[in-house]
Amino acid sequence: MLELYDLEKLVAVSKAGTLSAAAEDLLISQPALSRSMRKLEAEIGVELFTRSKNHIELNENGALAAQLAENLIGDAQQLSERVRQLDRSRRTISVGSMAPAPMWELASALSDLYPGMAVSTVLGEAGPLVSGLLDGSYSLIILTAPPELPGVEYLGYGGEQLCFHLPISHPLAGAKELGFSDLNGETMLLRSDLGFWTDVLKKMPDTRFIVQHENYAFGELLRASSLPAFNTDRAQRRYGPVEGRVTIPITDPEVSVDYFVAYRAADKKRLESVLKYISGYSRQSATRVRV
Repeated sequence: MLELYDLEKLVAVSKAGTLSAAAEDLLISQPALSRSMRKLEAEIGVELFTRSKNHIELNENGALAAQLAENLIGDAQQLSERVRQLDRSRRTISVGSMAPAPMWELASALSDLYPGMAVSTVLGEAGPLVSGLLDGSYSLIILTAPPELPGVEYLGYGGEQLCFHLPISHPLAGAKELGFSDLNGETMLLRSDLGFWTDVLKKMPDTRFIVQHENYAFGELLRASSLPAFNTDRAQRRYGPVEGRVTIPITDPEVSVDYFVAYRAADKKRLESVLKYISGYSRQSATRVRV
């Protein structure tokens, strides 16, 4: 029976050009490699090498065998990876999202609904998220527009509105609403990993952002600092207000988005519990008044 390990040695010989070079690459002795090649010839039933007193090289049979062996090794590796991927998908629910807040909520709900499964989350852009959903890397993805793809279904998952989060001592803290231009040029606190919101904030090109990567540290800094920051209606509903700060809506149109959770139709049965949760969330969101 052919063994992949021997086929890998044959491919190494083909690529290195000589047995001695291949043995060096494989970190084995040349006699050991030579024995493996003779064993392979015996199993296939034909000679793969042309041998002379001081020289050995692949013949046409060997060249073809090396080419087919490389393809076979690739197929074996793909088989292993696809089986591992299937196993991971049965034990893990992977969520990809364009924004952090809906991803946090969905991950929390998934942990409650599927206590025996691991939940993984990734922030990303729409294109890679959709590709990941189609190839099975993600079980669910959260987008800002409904995907129109064969075999893919989606549910609304509420929306989100970006707001300014100002200390009560800020000169504009009494405003009912503000635009990006009103605070452009100030120094502001900012969380890292904002997803698509990072592009929205390019409307404040003169603003200096102090970025904090650790959530707890950001919260402490927010309570102690007199610098303005951002909040969203969705985050405020989840975490509540921060003492000493006011939340003021932003008038620019880019700050208001709707979310859609997409999934493969083939996974609908497996995801039945979380899809019920998402449908219920959407009904509740329809009755809420945003900040």
